[in-house]
Amino acid sequence: MLIKTQEITAAGVKITLTEKGHPVGRAFLYLLRNDLHDQPFGFLEDVFVFEQFRGKGYGEKLVKEVIAEAKKRHCYKLICTSRFSNDKAHQLYAKLRFK
Repeated sequence: MLIKTQEITAAGVKITLTEKGHPVGRAFLYLLRNDLHDQPFGFLEDVFVFEQFRGKGYGEKLVKEVIAEAKKRHCYKLICTSRFSNDKAHQLYAKLRFK
């Protein structure tokens, strides 16, 4: 048996949100490929809103923008993860129909 390791590269997009010139938050969309599909899949990572801006819908705005960007880039699926302890993220993702 022979196991081969092959390095791959991925592209990414950083989406930032500002209000009146001040940073509010960010999210990353990584575009990954595999041998089963011609189109990439998206990986949503590091959704972050600065504490003073939380509870105002900015996280939802960022995630919706990542979803739109993934569609624009023809991703066949979008995956996101969060820590088990991050209940607010889980609520947001459920609201936006992630499973």
